[in-house]
Amino acid sequence: MFKREKIFRSAWSLLIVIHIASSCALQHEKQNTDTASPEATDRSYAYGICVDSLNVQRYAIQKNDNLASILSDLGFNGTDTERITTALSPLYPPSKLQIGNVYATIATPDSTAEIRYLVFESSKTDFVVVDLCSDTLKVYPDEKPVTLQRRYIENTITSSLWNAIIEEGASPLLAMKLSEIYAWQIDFFDVKEGDSFRLMYDEAWVDDTTFVAISSIEGALFTHRGKEYRAIPFEQDSVREYFDEEGNSLRKAFLKAPLDFFRISSRFSNARFHPVLKRYRPHHGVDYAAPTGTPVKTIGDGVVIEKAYQRGGAGNYIKIRHNSTYATTYMHLSRFAKGIQKGSSVKQGEVIGYVGATGLATGPHLDYRVYQNNRPVNPLTMEAPPSHPVKPELRDSFMVVRDNLLLQMDSLQQKG
Repeated sequence: MFKREKIFRSAWSLLIVIHIASSCALQHEKQNTDTASPEATDRSYAYGICVDSLNVQRYAIQKNDNLASILSDLGFNGTDTERITTALSPLYPPSKLQIGNVYATIATPDSTAEIRYLVFESSKTDFVVVDLCSDTLKVYPDEKPVTLQRRYIENTITSSLWNAIIEEGASPLLAMKLSEIYAWQIDFFDVKEGDSFRLMYDEAWVDDTTFVAISSIEGALFTHRGKEYRAIPFEQDSVREYFDEEGNSLRKAFLKAPLDFFRISSRFSNARFHPVLKRYRPHHGVDYAAPTGTPVKTIGDGVVIEKAYQRGGAGNYIKIRHNSTYATTYMHLSRFAKGIQKGSSVKQGEVIGYVGATGLATGPHLDYRVYQNNRPVNPLTMEAPPSHPVKPELRDSFMVVRDNLLLQMDSLQQKG
């Protein structure tokens, strides 16, 4: 009798092991089969794992949470916590846990609620899976599938570009994207009431429910001071750039402004009343009022020829020579960017310092100046040379892309 009972127990144990192994194998089916997909079956998936016979619970990281406390709250002992932490750290270091990020357990639906998988999301799309189905821990990164959704908006500016985009129910990130595209044509400190825009762009979504980012602007028309500026994306030499309708690159030798989205407090003048000296004198630059610490970018490639402090005037300042014709100066900086020295080579858009009020200044601002052949010129009105246009051998392809884009945008405008 005892022998029969022992055999029965052994057989039962074997069945349990087979069931667990089969369950884990089924859950790995999607990861190991190229042709299988959730759409091709009636199975349910989460994080690329078949969860038909499992429960998925999601949690948000709270203040004062750390990996050890999270694992302890989930019922893992000290030994298991150390094993999981060691295996997980190379792909998801404990120091990278952020409040609000999601983690999940995938467990059996019975009373034991045995955790088979742990998942830690590092962003809206990226996550790391800890596979607990076997004695040997497996940890691997993965990402959620992203779909692109085409959008079209248009509006006339009454207060700011930011507000005009929000009025259309679109992400304010579009304002930043647009300012980057037109950084060489339009000074967005100087956008006027009555300026307008038309935009066709792609949004990235996860599961059609979670907005991830603005993927790209696929076409734009910005009207500024009555002049139309088109932006047509086209790839040449494996680089995607924006061109006008004639095939000229929108990228210029110089950016239009050295910092983003702040107010012009004083313009180029030959006789400006100085707020500290209380007298009129030339001001051959543009003042941008901005909070202390705002990053200041060089408007073009060049070499730092001066980095110094002028007590009774410019304060901390940097001067950059861009070529044999142009140089720029950035004054009243609170501090210099790390690594910036006299003789340093800098790239267009590189941060070289931060807004401050050093020297002769009543408040935090950037005094920005441009010199052409050693003579000061008005930064707001100077014309910078263009970058490379569409190559002659690619011009026919560009024209096809351009015509299709303009036709599509006109069609979307009519539907709207």
